Amino acid sequence: MQNILFGIRSRPFILLTILFLICTFVALSGSTFEAEKQFMTNIQKSAGNPSIDYTIWLLTESGNVFVMLPFSIVLLIIRKTRRIGMILLILLVVSSILTGYLKCGVDRDRPFLDWLGSELPFEVEPDSFSLFCEGRSWTAGFPSGHAARSAMFAFVLVYVLSEKFPRGVHLIWVYPILMSFSRIYVLQHYPLDVIGGSILGILLAGYVSKRLKLDDMFLPRKI
Repeated sequence: MQNILFGIRSRPFILLTILFLICTFVALSGSTFEAEKQFMTNIQKSAGNPSIDYTIWLLTESGNVFVMLPFSIVLLIIRKTRRIGMILLILLVVSSILTGYLKCGVDRDRPFLDWLGSELPFEVEPDSFSLFCEGRSWTAGFPSGHAARSAMFAFVLVYVLSEKFPRGVHLIWVYPILMSFSRIYVLQHYPLDVIGGSILGILLAGYVSKRLKLDDMFLPRKI
């Protein structure tokens, strides 16, 4: 079992917090905006292949709250995975609210670029949640909620599966990487948005999993 959970005073928590703050300050400064915009323009030049466009669209939709929610509920219902489901549900709620408010505070616009790819079955919609933000979080992009959620799910699943699959378990990290790329590809976020979201997701997952004693699932049972 890989010990990747961490408390609030641990080195990983402090380092991830510092990294997220750096990303936030860079986002506020706007110093990377033009470079990010040029990067996305170059990415868009490869759009237009229906197979690739539809695959990326399906991938980005898999990071929606209402897609991840049923998965967490199923784990919550099953007795053996109840703690995992509870932690994932809490992470979904906390991250959705937190990213919504952070978007309001940072107030960094989403990309306003024309989609040059294939016609998609449904329009890609931003998803943010904030109670007292007057709707600004829907047009603000930092940090990415999709990137945060996919990183959280990957973190928790890597931890719980690392004992049974010590070598191949890290392939799970491919999912949040592809999710982050998909958010850039469909013009919902700039690169810094998904980097910040991923860092925030790992930060929340490591801390909440430690606080809610996810590691207790793997302690020897007393007879």
